[in-house]
Parts: sequence; C-alpha cells; structure tokens
Amino acid sequence: MLYKTVVGINKQLNKLITIPFPQLEMGTDSVANAGALMAEKGAQKVLIVTDAMIHSLGLTTSLCDSLQAQRIEYVIYDEVKPNPTIANVAVGADLFREHSCNAIIAIGGGSPIDCAKAIGAKVVRNKPVRRLAGKLKIRKRLPPFMAIPTTAGTGSEATVAAVVSDPGAREKFTIVDPAILPDVALIDPKLMVGLPKPITAATGMDALTHAIEAFIGTYHNPLTDRYATEATEQIFIHLPVAFHDGTNLEAREQMAIASYKAGCAFTRAYVGYVHAFAHQLGGMYNIPHGLANAVLLPNVLTLLKPYCEHRLALLAEAVGLSTAQEFIDAISNLNAELGIPTSFPELKEEEIPLITKRALAEAHGTYPVPGYLTQQQGEALLKQFIEISA
Repeated sequence: MLYKTVVGINKQLNKLITIPFPQLEMGTDSVANAGALMAEKGAQKVLIVTDAMIHSLGLTTSLCDSLQAQRIEYVIYDEVKPNPTIANVAVGADLFREHSCNAIIAIGGGSPIDCAKAIGAKVVRNKPVRRLAGKLKIRKRLPPFMAIPTTAGTGSEATVAAVVSDPGAREKFTIVDPAILPDVALIDPKLMVGLPKPITAATGMDALTHAIEAFIGTYHNPLTDRYATEATEQIFIHLPVAFHDGTNLEAREQMAIASYKAGCAFTRAYVGYVHAFAHQLGGMYNIPHGLANAVLLPNVLTLLKPYCEHRLALLAEAVGLSTAQEFIDAISNLNAELGIPTSFPELKEEEIPLITKRALAEAHGTYPVPGYLTQQQGEALLKQFIEISA
C-alpha cells in the first residue's frame, strides 16, 4: 500500500519540523491578565473571535474589561458556527482588515479557536480559504494571537491545526502549519463552570480521543507518550466529577490541563480513524465534533485492538486496569455515565459508502494509524450505529 510508504516518509519529515509550545497562562480569573499579555505582544486593536452563546453568556466581559484597562481597542466577531465554515473565516478576515486590527483573540471552544487560526492564516496569505488547506501552506507569522478555551476538550490552544467546514461540499478540511499555533494559551477554569453537562461530556471525551489516538499511532514518542498518558489518567479521574458537579473548580482546572496535554500530544503524534470518520459525520450532518468522537471511540478501538493491544494495555495500566479490552470497556462505561449516545440518528445507510471512502482517504497517507481498515470494515463500523438505533 502506497500510503504506508507515505506515512513512513512523513514520519521522518516531521522530525525536521519544530513545533513550539504556546506561552501558557493558567489559573482562576487569569482572563483578567489577557489585556496586559496582549499589550506585551504589541496589540493595539484586537479582533475577538467567538460565538453567539459565549458572548450572550457574558464570558467575553472580563476579557473586554482587561483590554480596556490597557487601552486596547477591540471588535467582536461572534458569528462562528459550531463547525466553523469557509464563510465564517472569510467574514472574520474581512472584519480584521476593515477595522485595521493588528491582533486576534479567540475565546470559546474549538470552533472559535480553529476559526481564529484560519482567519489569521487568511489575513497573512490573502488566498481563498480552500487554498490554505493541507500542510505547511502558511509559513508566515500570524498577527499576535491568544487562545482562551472555554471548554476542556479540543486542545486547539496547543495545536498547529485548524478544521474548517465546506457546507457546499458537505465535508471538512484541515489547515496544518506551526505558524497558526497561538502565541498565548490562557486557561481560566472559571470560564468553564457554566458549561452544560452534554458539552462537558462531549468535549471531555474529545480530549480523551486525542490522547488515545496520539498514543496508539505510529508517530508517538516519549514526549507525546507522557502527555497522552497523563491526560488519559486525569480525564478518567476528573471528567465524571466535572460532569456531575460543574461548579467544582478543581475538576474543571484538571480537565483543562488534561485537554491542553492531549493537544500537545496529538499535534505532534497526530490522530487516527476516529477523527477521520468524525470529520465526515460533522461535514455531512453537522454533528458536533466532540460528540462524534465520543460515540465512535470504543467501536473504532475494538476494530484496531489487534494492531495496538499492547499500547492500549499500557493506557489501561495508567487508569488502574490490566488489559486492552478492560480499557475499551471502561471507555464505553464512561460514555454511558456521561449520557453519550450509542448511535447517530442523522446517519443515512445509503451514504455510508461515501462517508467511509472519504474517511479512509483522509486517514490513509495522513494519519499514522496502528493498522489499516478496508472499505468493507469501515462500512461495517458505521452500520453498527444504525443497527443500535433501530
């Protein structure tokens, strides 16, 4: 298979690419420091990228206050969709230029952060958004950029990737370049206290998916193994607590740290089939990314277990279990505790072949999966989610 060779070549090329870490600011009420931090970066007028819910909940208020205290002007763009679109990116880039902004702050979940990355990329490259897709297409420093996550899941504040939806084609594409890594990641657990239970659950399982796929993929190394293992352990301990008691600041902070660590792991070791299929489901049916990952995760791991049983067993040990199967069962049990569904009601059986074809095309040659699935296996995987709902 040619894609095995491509993955092997990419593994060696990736060693030549240095992925930095963002400046990390963490702690309760740390958002009050955002203005001073951006002033240090030379910000004079900031485009704040967020979504309508975050803005309406007042989560941008402290951020705006901190900017005003530093006499930094700002413009708020709060129209980002749950799966940010090409149009979102284009409108954001136009606002940046029209208002003569010179810095960007993303506040929200993975969607506003990914959208802000793509906006910054379009600002410096001034190309159609679709032409920014792929690896190393930016290679130019973005304006000063801060990411403030309000969910503990995507880890986008620590990654070099941004996922954008193309509604016309009903698919997603990814922009990958160290240039789009935020300069500053500001993590304030207080911003996560009001998250609804379903979002806490889905984003937490998204973080777990990042950690696991980074750990079982063939690009893993001692650094990513450490981040992925620590993230997995923290998520199993703290996600149920954060889910059942959203006001528990310690659990929120630990989940935020776990999400950041998982982001550090997968931006260096990549992801796998769970993400490949989740991207297609999100692109075709607008299923939230974290939820798609959560539903898919145990079933995909069951398929992959023959190729990575030892690696899964190591993760099992990290959470106090013994075998790969016990670990997969623990994920299923965690999903059940968090109210994660076991099917995709939106999924149409006649579209399964196309979804599978696109997922395998995304994964093969791009993701360092531990073993390779066939079209037939992929279709059988997706059919499970129809059968379960029947």
